Amino acid sequence: MAKLQVSPILILVIFMVLNGVIIKGQNVPAMFIFGDSLIDNGNNNNMASLAKANYFPYGIDFNGGPTGRFSNGYTMVDEIAELLGLPLIPAYNGATGNEVLQGVNYASAAAGILDATGRNFVGRIPFDQQLRNFEDTLNQIRGNIGAENLATQLAKCIFFIGMGSNDYLNNYLMPNYNTKNQYNGQQYANLLVQTYNNQLNRLYNLGARRFAIAGLGLLGCTPSILSQSLSGSCSQEVNSLVQPFNENVKTMLGNLNNNLPDSRFIFLDSTRMFQEILSNARSYGFTELNRGCCGLGRNRGQITCLPMQTPCPNRNQYVFWDAFHPTEAVNILMGRMAFSGNTNFVYPINIQQLAQL
Repeated sequence: MAKLQVSPILILVIFMVLNGVIIKGQNVPAMFIFGDSLIDNGNNNNMASLAKANYFPYGIDFNGGPTGRFSNGYTMVDEIAELLGLPLIPAYNGATGNEVLQGVNYASAAAGILDATGRNFVGRIPFDQQLRNFEDTLNQIRGNIGAENLATQLAKCIFFIGMGSNDYLNNYLMPNYNTKNQYNGQQYANLLVQTYNNQLNRLYNLGARRFAIAGLGLLGCTPSILSQSLSGSCSQEVNSLVQPFNENVKTMLGNLNNNLPDSRFIFLDSTRMFQEILSNARSYGFTELNRGCCGLGRNRGQITCLPMQTPCPNRNQYVFWDAFHPTEAVNILMGRMAFSGNTNFVYPINIQQLAQL
């Protein structure tokens, strides 16, 4: 892992940023990102992992090509970063020098709230390890600019967290895991959110104050799940399974808002965002709602996007890029809903309002 080499000039730059000399157009000093493949931008690239997207045709519509994003182009947090006036946030495994001043992305494909999640893919960075990586970043900066300046600045930053999908898709629903025999759906949601609550408290204790927490979307409508359906329709069983998780998260965030001084937690309702896009697909320009743009088998979801595979040419008309992940077009839409949408999609306030507090 590359370590920061902090020069005297960089120390001066950091000091200026921490004392209000923020780049013109920025709404917040930085955004720190934690999550899974929906927002990973390359943290798995250099590890022994089966969960990678650093090959063509991933990134076919991205200026940097295949960076490790599980998309043909932008992820949701790329769009949010731009709307906040920030540059695209660098991956932790490649962030150096003054790049970290405007945020770091710690997300990792196959990662979950639980450490055991995603082990089928071998290498991945669970949420607990992502938090340790964040601590590493803080330690590298703190020694040069002081704890007080760092605390002041962190309180103004956005912390985006999107965890939990893999705890279902690559844990509970996997036949080689015993989780389903140990917990029913509600019990598992309780376990996940209890663990999640402790992790978010830890992030708060490290100095985070403004949190944007993404709920789980319609996992039962992904091409991978659809490919297993004889009816060809979304799996209501899977969608119902994750619903208690979302409900628990909403309750948890309300408690955190009440109990953690100076904190503000907002909830991004990914399920409602996706329902909006699917229900009004044609008005958004989408004609392909149930199959991947790149993949093989039924719904192009039985085998996900392979190296050098030729994807669909009309990518902006597809909701799904591969067996699990949305296209850039959907990511941009959801990023905008999260940033400036109404309380149908993000509440009690949106990310733009969170940034302006």
